[in-house]
Amino acid sequence: MIKITLKDGSIVEYEKSVTAFDIAKDISMGLARVALAAEIDGKVVDLTTVINEDCELNILTFDDKGGRYAFWHTSSHIMAQAVKRLFPDVKLAIGPAIENGFYYDFDVDKSFTPEDLEDIEKEMRKIVKEDLKLERFELPRDEAIKFMEEMGEPYKVELIKDLPEDEHISFYRQGDFVDLCAGPHIPSTGKVKAFKLLSVAGAYWRGDENNKMLQRIYGISFMKKSHLDEYLERLEEAKKRDHRKLGKELDLFSIQDEGPGFPFFHPKGMVIRNTLEDFWRKEHARAGYEEIRTPMILNKDLWIRSGHWDHYQENMYFTKIDGMDYAVKPMNCPGSMLVYRRRIYSYRDLPVRMGELGLVHRHELSGTLHGLMRVRCFTQDDAHIFMLPEQIKDEIIGVIDMVDYFYSVFGFKYHVELSTRPEDSMGSDEDWDRAIEALKDALEAKGLPYEINEGDGAFYGPKIDFHLEDCIGRTWQCGTIQLDFQMPERFDLTYIGADGEKHRPVMIHRVIFGSIERFIGILTEHFAGAFPTWIAPVQVKVMSITDRANEYVQNLADRLKELDIRVEVDTRNEKIGYKIREAQLEKVPYMLIAGDKEVENEDISVRSRNRGDLGSMDVEKFIGDITYEISTKAL
Repeated sequence: MIKITLKDGSIVEYEKSVTAFDIAKDISMGLARVALAAEIDGKVVDLTTVINEDCELNILTFDDKGGRYAFWHTSSHIMAQAVKRLFPDVKLAIGPAIENGFYYDFDVDKSFTPEDLEDIEKEMRKIVKEDLKLERFELPRDEAIKFMEEMGEPYKVELIKDLPEDEHISFYRQGDFVDLCAGPHIPSTGKVKAFKLLSVAGAYWRGDENNKMLQRIYGISFMKKSHLDEYLERLEEAKKRDHRKLGKELDLFSIQDEGPGFPFFHPKGMVIRNTLEDFWRKEHARAGYEEIRTPMILNKDLWIRSGHWDHYQENMYFTKIDGMDYAVKPMNCPGSMLVYRRRIYSYRDLPVRMGELGLVHRHELSGTLHGLMRVRCFTQDDAHIFMLPEQIKDEIIGVIDMVDYFYSVFGFKYHVELSTRPEDSMGSDEDWDRAIEALKDALEAKGLPYEINEGDGAFYGPKIDFHLEDCIGRTWQCGTIQLDFQMPERFDLTYIGADGEKHRPVMIHRVIFGSIERFIGILTEHFAGAFPTWIAPVQVKVMSITDRANEYVQNLADRLKELDIRVEVDTRNEKIGYKIREAQLEKVPYMLIAGDKEVENEDISVRSRNRGDLGSMDVEKFIGDITYEISTKAL
C-alpha cells in the first residue's frame, strides 16, 4: 500500500498503480468533473499519471495556476492542430501557456489574416467537439529525431537535438495530431468550451533576431463562456486605459523614432515623475535611508567582480574610454558597493541604508518594447541595506512594511511570491538555503501568505516579489526584496565587529516602484489617466465666462500657485461649455468657473471631475478642501 497525503493534510491509502484521476473521483465526482491536472510532490503532472509511491497530492482545477496552465497549454495544441488541418505545409515551433492564455509560433509562407483566425477558431470548435483524448508517449532521442524528421518538423528536430543524449523525449497525441511536448495537459480537448484567438504578431525563432521571423497567434480560453465574456470585456477596458494612448492624449510622454525604447517625458509627465520621486525621498529619509548617486558608466573590471559580466552580459551596453572597456550600468548595486567601501564601518553603524534613484540601461529586443512598461532605459528606486546577520529579519520586515505603506497610498492590493535559486547563479548551496529561510521567516513573521516561484531568483540571491493588482484585475510585478550573501563577498565588504575583527555584512537589494517609468505606466492605466489630485499634473483649471472676469480668474490662479497648487488659466474667448469639456478630457480634478456673479460675490463656481457641479463655494473653503486632499494623498 502507498500513502497519499492530500491538500487538507489527510492521508489515504491505495494499492500501487493508482492514477491521480482515480483519487480525484474517490474524493468527489464533482472534483473529478472540474479536475484538469495534478500536483505530485510540488510538480504539476497529467491526471493520468500513475502513482506508485508515497507522495503529497493536490488535484488542480482552473482556479489553480497549474490547472490553468495545463488548460491553456492544451488550448495551444488544439490551435496548432487546427492550423495544421487548414494549412498542412505549416511548420510548428513552440506553443506554451503564458500568464494570460497561450500562443503558438508557426513558420508559414503567408500572413495570417483576421479571416484566417476565424477559420482556425471554427476548426478548433470541431476539435473540441470531437473530445479527443491527450495521450502521452516517449521515444529515445534518436527515434524522436527520426520521427520529427519524417513528419517534416525541422524546429522540433532542432529542439530535440539540444536535449541530452540519453534523454527520453515525450510527445502528446490527440487524434491525428502529435506534438513534441513535456506537458502537462488536461485529459481531453472537450473541456476547452470557450476560447478566442486575439492577435497575430511576429516572433523570432528562439527570440534571436538573427533567426527567421515566425508568426505567433495569441489566444485565451476558459471552461465557461461567461468567463470568456468577462475577460474580453476587461480587454476592451484595458484598451481604453492603454497608457500609450493616454500618454499621447494627456501629453505625458512619447517614444521617438530617434530613440526606440528610450522614453521622452514631457512637462506634464515630469510633474507626475517628480511628485513620485519627492514622495519617495521624503519617506526614505523618514525611514533612515541616505540618498546616493553613482555613475552611469563604469569599468569592465567592476562588472566582472559583480558577476554581471558572466551572468548578465547579453542585457548590457558597452563602450570604450581611453582604450579600456566600460559598460553602461544595467543595475545600481555595484556602485553602492563602492560607496560602502569608501570608509570603515563599525558594527554599531549597521544597518546602513543607501537609496538611489538610478538610471539604468538594459538591452531589450525591439519586439519586446512596450510603451513605458518595457523600455531600454529606466530609473530604479533602488536601495541597498548593509547589515549584521542578526539584523536580517528585522530589516526585511521593515522593507515589507514600507512596501505595504507605499502601495496602500495608491490603493493597490498585492500578492507575494518567493523566488528561489535559478540555474544561472553563483554562491554555495548553504548561502542560498540560509537566504531563502531568512526571507521565509520574515514573511511568516508578518503573516503574509506567499507562493513559491521556483528558479526565478536573481543570480546572486533569492527574492520576494510583490505583484500589484490594478482596478481591472491585472497584476504587475513591481517591488522586490533580494537577500544577497554573494556581493559583499565579491567586493570584500567588511565591518569591525565587537571583537575588533573584520566581518562580512549581509546585503539587501530592494525596489518599491521597481521602475519609475513603468510605475507611471501602471498608474496611468489603473486610474485611466484620471490621477488623484496629489499626483495630477494640473490640479485646478480656472476659467472665465466673460472677459470681465479675466483679472479675477488670474488673481485666483496666482493665489493657488503661491500655495503650490498646480493651476492653469483659461481666459480664451470660447464658450464656457467648451472649456469645461476640454478640461474634462484633460482629466483635470477641479474646474473653477468665474463670471460676473462670482466676481461680485467674491466666490467661485466649482466643478469636480468625478462629482460634477458642486455649486458656488467660498474661495477659502475650496482652498482648505483641496490642500487637505493633496496633503492626505486622498484617492
